[in-house]
Parts: sequence; structure tokens; C-alpha cells
Amino acid sequence: MSNGPGSFVTRTRYKAAALKFIKKAMKRHGRARAIVTDGLRSYGAAFKEVGAIDRQEVGRWLNNRAENSHQPFRRRERAIERFRRMKTLQKFAAVHGTVHNHFSQERHLISRDLYRERRSGALAEWRAVMG
Repeated sequence: MSNGPGSFVTRTRYKAAALKFIKKAMKRHGRARAIVTDGLRSYGAAFKEVGAIDRQEVGRWLNNRAENSHQPFRRRERAIERFRRMKTLQKFAAVHGTVHNHFSQERHLISRDLYRERRSGALAEWRAVMG
């Protein structure tokens, strides 16, 4: 289950895009103790402007969890090929994480009976919300 700020899509990865994302995340979730990013310099510039440069953590393996959390999203994105408009991709990204987490039960970690029980519960809840 994701506890992060969700997905935010930008065409480029420059300071203004990073700043927009950081402000949006901080407004929604408050100030974090640590923020893990890759080594892109635009993140450092954005954190410096916000005043959170001491909270940024950059390391070779630190970002592994963040990258792994994107795998289901990237798998879905590849299946759809390319979105023609950024607005459409952003709409998809905003909803995908929530819906995916609802149905992703990590079957390999639990017994078959428990998996079936949770899966049917998630489906019943989904039908109640949608119907």
C-alpha cells in the first residue's frame, strides 16, 4: 500500500516541475522527516528554495523503494502505450494508485483461503462504491 503523495506527471524534470511537486506533496502530507530522490540536480534546487535541503536523501540504493513502487504504474502505462495528452495521463495516474492498491493483495505472502476472502471483500466494497 502506498503512503506517498501519489503520482504526479510532468513532461520534463526541471526545477519548476520539482518545486510544484514538492509544494503539492508538502501541502497534502506536511513536512517529511526525510525525502528520498534520485541525484537529479533540479530536486536539490527545489528543496533549497523550499528550505528542506537538509531533509533530502540521495543515495545509490535509497531510491530503490520509490522506483519499485512505480513498477505497477509503469507496467500499466506500457500496456496502454502512450497517452496523447498530459492531462489524460495525469487523470489516469491520479486514480490508478488507489484502485491498484485496493485490489493488489500480494498473493504470494498469504494463504489461498485468506487471499480469496480478501479479494471477495475488496470486490464487494468496489461494487458498493461503484453501484
